[in-house]
Amino acid sequence: MRVNRFAEDVAVVTGATRGIGATIARRLATGGANVVVAGRTTDEGEGVVADIEADGGEAHFIRTDLRDPDAIAALFEATTEVYGGLDVLVNNAGVETYTGADEATMDDWASVVETDFRAYWLCAKHAVGAIDRGAIVNVSSNQAFATTPGMFPYNAAKAGVEGMTRAMALDFGPGVRVNSVSPGLIAVPRTTGDMDADRRADLESIHPVGRLGTPEDVAAAVAFLASEEAAFVTGTHLIVDGGRTAVMQDDALPDYRARRHREGRE
Repeated sequence: MRVNRFAEDVAVVTGATRGIGATIARRLATGGANVVVAGRTTDEGEGVVADIEADGGEAHFIRTDLRDPDAIAALFEATTEVYGGLDVLVNNAGVETYTGADEATMDDWASVVETDFRAYWLCAKHAVGAIDRGAIVNVSSNQAFATTPGMFPYNAAKAGVEGMTRAMALDFGPGVRVNSVSPGLIAVPRTTGDMDADRRADLESIHPVGRLGTPEDVAAAVAFLASEEAAFVTGTHLIVDGGRTAVMQDDALPDYRARRHREGRE
């Protein structure tokens, strides 16, 4: 990573109190950004700020419930009050329900769509007025392109994020670039905390890169798209899933590799 690629920039990262969001916040701060850590959990948010400050960075926590449009407006008002402007928005906050389209309730729909979709639009709408020239990165999911059973309406909302990203790129340009990062299976406590070694090995074997993703993998992609190194990139997506969306048959890849290994070709 180029040092100080975000020197003097101001970045808002939503859902930044833990997991991928916290890692994105730390990555941008390491690059020199003043980072607003936005989320619902005060103790965790202040902990992320403390980590950034201990590493020599600058950060500020603003408690925000992204299901509340007034709270979103207040987030960006407070950001400009604290730092005087805005250069980067990372829409990262998200929730999931593990339901099928025939099982999901109105509460499931509201929880996911208001957080994972509507909040992205409202955050971007408020942010773009404060950004003279900068970037918005929407954290989507590879579930937007290929899905698994029982992930509705999360998969539908993430597919919507991809269309929204393209619309924003047209409407907010040329001053503001808008792209998405679409992670696959990322190893965080929520996804792998209770996973045994055999199950993890099975999942790793169906990834062309041979492992699960890390929050750092996602943060690196976000940092690239948010930086001037991606100055000619807008309205597109970067899938960060270790090649999973390139695999049609899950059993074919490990069997193929085992055969190549037996034949001495790997």
